[in-house]
Amino acid sequence: MVNKAKLWPVGLAILATAGAALGQQGGADLPSAPTPAPRALVLKFADGMKVEQAMPGALPLSMDEAIDRGLQHNLQILLAKDNELAVHGQILTVGNALLPNLTAKANTETQQINLAALGLKPSSFVAFGITASTIVKVDTALAQVSASQALFNVPAYYLFRAAQKAELGAQLSTLNARGGLVLAVGTTYLRALADGAEIENARALEKADQEVLRQATASHDAGVGTNLDVLRARVQLQTQQQVLINAENTFAKDKISLNRLIGLPAEQELTLTDTAPYAEYAELPLDRALALAYERRKDLLNLQAQLDVADATRKAVKYERIPVLTFDGFYGVLGEIQGLYHGVFSAEGKLSVPIFQEAQLRGEHEVAIAQMTALRQNIASLKVTIDQQIRSSMLDVESANELVKVARSNVELATQVLQDSTDRFSAGVDDNLPVVQAQATLAAAQTRLVETLYQYNQSKLTLARNTGVVETQYKAYLGR
Repeated sequence: MVNKAKLWPVGLAILATAGAALGQQGGADLPSAPTPAPRALVLKFADGMKVEQAMPGALPLSMDEAIDRGLQHNLQILLAKDNELAVHGQILTVGNALLPNLTAKANTETQQINLAALGLKPSSFVAFGITASTIVKVDTALAQVSASQALFNVPAYYLFRAAQKAELGAQLSTLNARGGLVLAVGTTYLRALADGAEIENARALEKADQEVLRQATASHDAGVGTNLDVLRARVQLQTQQQVLINAENTFAKDKISLNRLIGLPAEQELTLTDTAPYAEYAELPLDRALALAYERRKDLLNLQAQLDVADATRKAVKYERIPVLTFDGFYGVLGEIQGLYHGVFSAEGKLSVPIFQEAQLRGEHEVAIAQMTALRQNIASLKVTIDQQIRSSMLDVESANELVKVARSNVELATQVLQDSTDRFSAGVDDNLPVVQAQATLAAAQTRLVETLYQYNQSKLTLARNTGVVETQYKAYLGR
């Protein structure tokens, strides 16, 4: 039968599966070699741990660099890799039951024996012409090689197969974590780009408000404008300054979040070198998207690997009823030092048959069956969830794309309205109220454009994640 002590590595393995350039010109005629982007300083400690310190100045960072760095330094990815190593260790532990076990030993021994205490008197040997002392000292040496081998152990074989499937599950867990990290880093980077664009829009509107205030003040000083125009322009300027301050604060926090995801110190300053991409999405038919997801979704494959683990464990429990045949033996030499040595050996075959353990075996079998049933239910439920996620993501992509087109048109129209209102105010035809209103409309249109562009790119990344290909094809989905 299978010992419970041998089952815990597989159980642990099952739980483990359930569970990411700046160049400088050197001369006028010779092109300079590109220099790598500066990296954060690294401190190494005696225990092998690493802590990075922020480097002076801003670190140029593209989306690809951010994702690559996150896959190397994010804590969740590192923990997933450690889990793979732990599961691999469990495989070696379980597999050792199928391999020969060889041990070699050698020892020397000195004994001093009292023959009289053993009932042997020296006078007893006189009749044979042998003289012996009462106290005898013997020095012996032994060299021996022992071997043991499971000749027929079906449960141990299936436990080994279960552990192999558990290693596959651990690898799939790591890949699933990588996909989640790519989505998180890409989304955070796009969010930072969107908030950075909000800063640029706010600064441009602030300059326009300053110009409106200057014109209103000049008109008032010339006696052709009212104080209300000056007050209205000043309020609009200060309101826009508040918007700029909030946008800068949000952008700074976005970069801190990005630093955290990719393993950089929170105080490290970043310069995002990419711009928000926009590309028409080549629509993928629903049936092909579902087929791709069922083939590539790591969480689904992980559940299927766990089902294989549970099935192999069930077989191991099933075959606990059959006999187990093992061999043990040794061969060596034993003799007195500076004397004669002689070979010694032992060979033993053992057949173990469980007899009165039916209740335990049935209980273990029912536990294995319950695990398999639960996993099958989870797989069926996850497939329905994948269908729902892909359908929702496709709708989000389509609607976000249309929203981007409408938002771009609104920005163009709002820009034209602002230009017309500014011209009328400059010509003295109207006061600056239409200008203020047109600026508010343009600000709202620009904010909406930035937000819809972010939503469009984010929905495409989510669709790639839901189909299980975000870690390898995020560039294609973003049109980069």
